[in-house]
Amino acid sequence: MRELATEFEAERGRLLAVAHRMLGSRSEAEDAVQETWLRYAGALAEPAARAEIRDLSAWLTTTCARICLDVLRSARVRREAYPGQWLPEPVVSPLGGRPTADGYAPDPAERAVRTDQVGTALLVVLERLAPEQRVALVLHDVFALPFARVAGVLGTTEVAARQLASRARRAVTSPDVPRHTADPAEQRRVLKAFVAATESGELDQLLQVLAPDVVFVGDSGGHFPAARWPVLGAGSVARLTLGLFGRTGRYLDRVLARPVLVDGVLGLQLETTHSDGRPIRLVTAFAVDQGRITAIYNQLNPEKLTDLRPLDADDGWPPRW
Repeated sequence: MRELATEFEAERGRLLAVAHRMLGSRSEAEDAVQETWLRYAGALAEPAARAEIRDLSAWLTTTCARICLDVLRSARVRREAYPGQWLPEPVVSPLGGRPTADGYAPDPAERAVRTDQVGTALLVVLERLAPEQRVALVLHDVFALPFARVAGVLGTTEVAARQLASRARRAVTSPDVPRHTADPAEQRRVLKAFVAATESGELDQLLQVLAPDVVFVGDSGGHFPAARWPVLGAGSVARLTLGLFGRTGRYLDRVLARPVLVDGVLGLQLETTHSDGRPIRLVTAFAVDQGRITAIYNQLNPEKLTDLRPLDADDGWPPRW
């Protein structure tokens, strides 16, 4: 059993990456990986079943993907009943560290969702897809699983699997999807400009940092007031931002902030206090393209932020870069 556990642990990081990209939930991804381990251990109890596992990595990926597909089909109903807007649970890492989810395929030919859509932006747009499309896209375009094996996961033909991935690819790269193409250096420059403009309280200065079609999405899970629909357009997003964190904003005099990696992309972790005295913890992710912010994702549902490291008194506003 120790040898089995060692073999499995060597694959755990990649399996978590697969499951997190499919499910958009860290806790659900961990549950899927644990169920994969239970099925692995069970299969190895029978010599005949063990003999069928010729490629351990492929077998584990396939098993994990089938578990995720079942979860996605049931999650669709739960998401439709969710109070307000839904955002994925963020994977938050310290600056200078590596994103927790790792194990991506090394630059295969079709990698639009890996190079142009990473972080929270990718997870949000994946929610548009049907479960089968999402599985096909993630397995092939992100993790380079051959379509023959993708078809086996989905219980369909290789041709059908290709079509599912193709439709999904068109959806996640459509013109109305927020673009994220910035490298870490550009992300840092743009976010510093965003914070400086917010701190100045000048609407025109903030508008220069936001793309004209920027979108703001907030997920409170019904715990705090939040818009039920995305806020669209630079003017509306700028006024909302200044109303929260500008010079006369609601939270300016009692906010802590720290730059972090959110799903591998530069973002902010914040703490403040609601008007009724309740503490609020936020994780804000950004999408950046051509020097401007194209999307802001504000996660403040406490049920999705249980693993955050607390901020301290040195993490004031504006954040230190």
